Amino acid sequence: MKEEKTEIKGALGNVYIVQRIAILLAVIAMFFPAFNPARICELISENLSLFTSAVSYSSLTDGCARAFRMGWIDESVFMVIFVASIVILLGIILGVAGGCMSLGNLKMQKTGLLFSMGSGLLQIAGSVIHFVSYTMAQNAENAERVKPIFANAIILYIVIGVVVFLVSVFLFIKLPKPDSNMKYEMESKYKLFLMFLPFAALAFVFCYLPLWGWRYAFFDYKSGGSLSMDNFVGFKWFAYLFQNAATRNDIVRVLRNTFAMSALNIFTSWIPMMFAVFLCEVKNMRFRRFVQTFTTIPNFISWILVYAIALSIFSTDGFINTFAKEFGLLAEDATGTNYLMGNSFTWVKMWLWGTWKGVGWSAIIYIAGISGIDQQLYEAAEIDGAGRFQRMWHITLPGLTPTFFVLLLMSIANILTNGLDQYLVFKNAQNVKTIEVLDLYVYNLGIGGSSIPLSTVVGMFKSVISVVLLFGANGVSKKLRGESII
Repeated sequence: MKEEKTEIKGALGNVYIVQRIAILLAVIAMFFPAFNPARICELISENLSLFTSAVSYSSLTDGCARAFRMGWIDESVFMVIFVASIVILLGIILGVAGGCMSLGNLKMQKTGLLFSMGSGLLQIAGSVIHFVSYTMAQNAENAERVKPIFANAIILYIVIGVVVFLVSVFLFIKLPKPDSNMKYEMESKYKLFLMFLPFAALAFVFCYLPLWGWRYAFFDYKSGGSLSMDNFVGFKWFAYLFQNAATRNDIVRVLRNTFAMSALNIFTSWIPMMFAVFLCEVKNMRFRRFVQTFTTIPNFISWILVYAIALSIFSTDGFINTFAKEFGLLAEDATGTNYLMGNSFTWVKMWLWGTWKGVGWSAIIYIAGISGIDQQLYEAAEIDGAGRFQRMWHITLPGLTPTFFVLLLMSIANILTNGLDQYLVFKNAQNVKTIEVLDLYVYNLGIGGSSIPLSTVVGMFKSVISVVLLFGANGVSKKLRGESII
């Protein structure tokens, strides 16, 4: 009897897998414009996803103002589309909740199946409402201007809804009735997994989903246009990147700036660690908190405000020139020197501003690492006669070494990623040749120069090289230190 019960449980586990896969497909599909059931006419942007259709009515109706004004289609059609998108989105959310609850005990599983049933019904209902809106668009007074389109994604969500509903009903019938005294419980490993899941979802949405934009590199795309086989150019832009002499020279110049500034940051990456070590040696807690707060605050100041501070200090009418005039170091009628406009020592100046802004924030992880070192080691060293600097050298620094090397490996992997905001605000006509890093070059190329495919190609190479550097640095660390982060 026990073996039979185990077999039934295993079979139900496989059915649960089908349900979870269906829910996962719905979650992924709602972020892709190709699977948007709301696009029932050409008035709706083909770059709109189901998620955006459900949370932003203005995005849904963007470009429809003339159609509403001329009476080609009634706005109520789009209200129906908006409601239908919300219904499907709520259904997907219920499905996710039901899938998460399926990891709990029997009582939680039974309750989760009710959520999953509701998920299936809502997805079916939302898809049917979308079909109704498509019918309304077909019956519009000027349907030839509206150009109704049957969204194939309607069928997709109906199929997913039916699968989720039927599987949930089957499982609800097959699972035994839980004891009335049973509490909602879940194993710790599943709780930890669900705590990690939102961060994994955010990483997928903001780190992996944008990779879908790499397709622009294979098309002759212009801003506001569309992607089709008519403007498909294959590897044209990849070849152009290396065949065009001007582009090659720009890439070499930009890479020189990028590597120089990244090298400065990597070679001085020990500064936050040493700052944390010396800060923790301060015995006056009030002074220590003041210094830590004072050095951490700049991290939360935007680079625009940092540039405003720099302008007030180093510009022609800034603090330095005003101070020099007040004390007779500079003639009253003299113009003064604008230290921000010069092209000399640009890399060092950018490194200094970045260090000032980030040293306190970067030191936090080392301060946390120091607090995790066993205090008995310090007590034993003190009894053996070790001085303060000896304890720092033989206990604190070795305790922070693993953390330092992990952050160093991450810095090496991100050697091509300097960001663009700092360099964008400090850029001027005189230092543009030495301050333009790869991220800023991609921004200028895509946004400023409207060469979106070429900027996408450069961004692709940057991402691939960064991954190669990460695995390379990890391999060197594993061979030299016997430790790795991957």
